[in-house]
Amino acid sequence: MPDTQQVLRKYWGFNDFRGGQAAAIDSILSGCDTVIVMPTGGGKSLCYQVPALLLEGMTIVVSPLISLMKDQVDRLRQVGIPALLVNSSIGANDLAEYLRAVDAGTIKLLYVAPERFDNASFIERASNWNISLLAVDEAHCVSQWGHDFRPAYLRIGGVRGRLGNPPIAALTATATPEVRRDIELQLALRNPKSFVTGFDRRNLTWRVGRVKNDSEKDRQLLKLLKGHEGSAIVYASTRKNVDALTALIRGVGTPCVGYHAGLPDFERKSLQDSFMASEVRVVVATNAFGMGIDKPDVRLVVHYDMPGSLEAYYQEAGRAGRDGGEAECVLLHAYKDRFTHEFFIEQTHPPRKVIEDTLRELRRRCDSNDLVTTAISDVAADVAPGKGDRQVHSALRILEEQGFIAGSRVKAGESIGLMRLVATPGRIKDELSAAHDAELLLFLRRLWKLAGGEVIHRGVSLPPREVHRAGGGWTRARELIAALEGRGILEWSERSSEGILVLDRVTPINRVPIDWALLSRRRQNDTRKLQEMQGYVYTDGCRRGFVLRYFGEQGVAGECGACDTCLGEVMADAPAPSGVGVPKPKSKKKVLVAASGGTDPEVLRSLRELRSRLAREEKVPSYCVFSDATLEAIASALPSSGDEFLAIRGVGPGKLEKYGAAFLHILNVQPKVR
Repeated sequence: MPDTQQVLRKYWGFNDFRGGQAAAIDSILSGCDTVIVMPTGGGKSLCYQVPALLLEGMTIVVSPLISLMKDQVDRLRQVGIPALLVNSSIGANDLAEYLRAVDAGTIKLLYVAPERFDNASFIERASNWNISLLAVDEAHCVSQWGHDFRPAYLRIGGVRGRLGNPPIAALTATATPEVRRDIELQLALRNPKSFVTGFDRRNLTWRVGRVKNDSEKDRQLLKLLKGHEGSAIVYASTRKNVDALTALIRGVGTPCVGYHAGLPDFERKSLQDSFMASEVRVVVATNAFGMGIDKPDVRLVVHYDMPGSLEAYYQEAGRAGRDGGEAECVLLHAYKDRFTHEFFIEQTHPPRKVIEDTLRELRRRCDSNDLVTTAISDVAADVAPGKGDRQVHSALRILEEQGFIAGSRVKAGESIGLMRLVATPGRIKDELSAAHDAELLLFLRRLWKLAGGEVIHRGVSLPPREVHRAGGGWTRARELIAALEGRGILEWSERSSEGILVLDRVTPINRVPIDWALLSRRRQNDTRKLQEMQGYVYTDGCRRGFVLRYFGEQGVAGECGACDTCLGEVMADAPAPSGVGVPKPKSKKKVLVAASGGTDPEVLRSLRELRSRLAREEKVPSYCVFSDATLEAIASALPSSGDEFLAIRGVGPGKLEKYGAAFLHILNVQPKVR
């Protein structure tokens, strides 16, 4: 059997693993549950892809985004690795073909969304597969204390036993120590080994532009885009801002596209493809454009609006410099941005009264089958008149998560089916015992699992597409349903609307066992994350160090030479409000060395010429070598040694090693002005 190095060279063309990859792979191959935390672009995917090719069976990869799955599968198949994805975008015929390939054991990696584990028929089928590894990508989504909590991830640990108890590899780039502990708990990992390679991206420069209003943001944004070559991503918090900024950037002649979740699937794919192919230089996007975007030459990421957490900011900013080249991450911030996030927190975490009133209204509106088919906007109008739908949608999410309602799992405008089993188990056994009824009995068993057992006797809403799959296709499923209805075994009806099944109609509203303490902690957690984000914005210490300490890296001290505060280049058109953010880390600032005689124009000209030449050679903007302020300080101080060069603000150890010799050579042949 080939070893890991051979697999790496054969399929990916690399001779050596990056830091932490080899140890993590060895842990997975030894059958251990493994937690892997690597920075964006650090090579997390290889940590499960290489073992997948060496293990005997198949690896199931749980991934949150269709675009992310497609990107991974396309790359694997290009190098000859048999991989497939199963998600809602796959048609019935293709899905059946894909699953037959998996049944035959010809697939090494199968990518699925976490919601796939809600499908009882899928789990039943998967229980017959030889699954050697369960890889959970973007594992921070499993934690309610993370920045992108998705309840569907919570079911992964529970289905492990049904899949043959394979080891689990949990992978993420954005997990604090608290979140890492929660990942282990929620996935029920067994004596896991953890590999945290660090969060530092030394090729990135971190800056914050503090402004008074959006007009100043617009001015700063256009200035940044004009001063950078290569690809750029601009993040905005709303679809409205995406559209406005796209028009702004196009208005100055820069090719630009806007991307958000409100666009049709085909259009989003087309826009993403044009950006990845460098047909357009700038994309303005919401956070829908994040995971799965692996364009190596992004030189600039600008956050027009402040994210709600450092995790979200770090992940999105991490789109920059994936090729290892220097890149810049800039956050434009007006103090009012905080109020936007406070509004989001208020809408995401509705008060107790709204949650209780929502359940009360659903009970009032449900029919004899406990099904509510009226529009959510109508429910919201009665629960919270004049306040919009957001809080009610959040209340519905909470009620479903805690087991008091069940959504239909269909999109608006699609049909839903209401199924109710009317025959007793004894009559079913008697009437479906003949050999020619075996298909009917099998279909009924699949429906039972799909519905969740006994609930089918009360009536349950099911997406017809899942029922059709259980019957082996639309035509045959309809024939089987008709046969069962004709024999008085079940009742089936379809409605063209969204549906919500009320699972509890009897418990007094004031005694419904909702975990109010948990909901309160979640709100406090989101508020704390917002405070930490603002602490980053207004810190006067090293921004790189601030981020690293947030993710639990200890011993980070001193200036990095790669952020605006360490470089002495803070983009501040607005002062920091009093009492903002969290306690600031202590930082001893470097003293800028300056000569009393001023700056020699000839020396400065020579230094500028050298900077331009080095920038051309490295194919980076000139400021990535040294900023104007640092260059003027060098020309003024005229350092004659490495120690003197290092004493200048904006010169860190990395810059000294990379450029020190060249600049000192220039300075040593110039007449010094003292």
